[in-house]
Amino acid sequence: MPAISFQGVSKAYSVYENAGDRLKELLTFNKLRFHKDFWALRDVSFEVERGETFCIVGENGSGKSTLLQIVAGILQPSAGTVKVQGRVSALLELGSGFNPEFSGRDNVYMNGAILGLSAKEMDAKYQDILDFAEIGDFIHQPVKTYSSGMGVRLAFSVAIHVDPDILLVDEALAVGDIYFRQRCMRKVHELRARGVTILFVSHATGDVKALGDRAMWLDHGEVRDLGDTERVVSGYLAAMTSKDSAYIEHKKTEIDHGRGTIVAPEIEEHIPNVDGRHGDGRAEVLGISINDPAGNPVRMLDPGTKIVIRISARAKEELHHPNVGFMMRNHLGVDFCGTNTTREGYELQPMLPGDVVTVDFHLELPELSSSTFSFSPAIADGSLDHYAMCDWVENAIVLPMSRGENPVYGQMHLKCRVEVNSRLGAVHA
Repeated sequence: MPAISFQGVSKAYSVYENAGDRLKELLTFNKLRFHKDFWALRDVSFEVERGETFCIVGENGSGKSTLLQIVAGILQPSAGTVKVQGRVSALLELGSGFNPEFSGRDNVYMNGAILGLSAKEMDAKYQDILDFAEIGDFIHQPVKTYSSGMGVRLAFSVAIHVDPDILLVDEALAVGDIYFRQRCMRKVHELRARGVTILFVSHATGDVKALGDRAMWLDHGEVRDLGDTERVVSGYLAAMTSKDSAYIEHKKTEIDHGRGTIVAPEIEEHIPNVDGRHGDGRAEVLGISINDPAGNPVRMLDPGTKIVIRISARAKEELHHPNVGFMMRNHLGVDFCGTNTTREGYELQPMLPGDVVTVDFHLELPELSSSTFSFSPAIADGSLDHYAMCDWVENAIVLPMSRGENPVYGQMHLKCRVEVNSRLGAVHA
């Protein structure tokens, strides 16, 4: 029997134009309708086998969180049937399930009790939970005093230590620091190896590809695709890239109705995606785009072609040695390559508050394996050896790499010159 089964599941929310309409509807005993239905899910059907890692991708507002809340029993579907077999542990939102007035310790025991664990069982698990969360004496402080990172540390630690049969993870790890996020991902891999059923929702497609046995793409509450993870994610990324390209074209092109001319501004002011952001805030990345040499948005990377990575950034405080660059990552989230203006021998002029700089990086793509690659733009202040990061945007734009004309063995093909020295015919003594 599957661990999770959805058959024709739909979920609608009642949307009222004002609070008075809700009261009117109640006074008529719901005989008159004063609301509109917003369908977060429409006729969703799928099954997740025991021990399977099932990933869900989709834009914000596509119904992913609603689906997980139905699996967790927080919401009930408006139509269809849902069957869930086993103990469910959920990490749905920051601090989800925590009472902000209670201490971290009290919330740990309360969550255990909700999942049917006795106080004695929680006593045995408590130290492991505390060790993994690494929040120290804050465990005795009210959760309302926690930072978002501390809250997710404790929530994740509880979720993985209560012996779940099914683990639900909804984008919560995006706020964690790199150290803790890596520990969490290792733990997810451990749970997966132990046969725990995992429902994983994330915008980090590298994690989805690394974890998912299968994937589902939700689009405006409906199943757009379901099946092989590589195929589903590639289709999703291609659609998002196409949508982003249309948006960039709309933003970059202004038509002068009097003369019919097209004007392309120098400043790029759109960031397609933000998986995380860090820096001291003395400057900010305004936008990033990837175009061909003619200025047309690139929707897919082709081996051996030339691209232009445009990054715009604004100073909020004085920068003595501004340095703009980017990091390119592969589908596993591994830093593949990167560069910056200083590394390329181009020294930017000092920037005053409000100054904006736009940098175009012209490069020729090597022959890389067919995959997806993300670009993370950044602006820093200082030299290559000593600098302060002002703003770094994780995975701001993601593009698929086409297969190219020839196969690539491994990660990339190096340009190579072949010489053959052969001796023809038999050699006789």
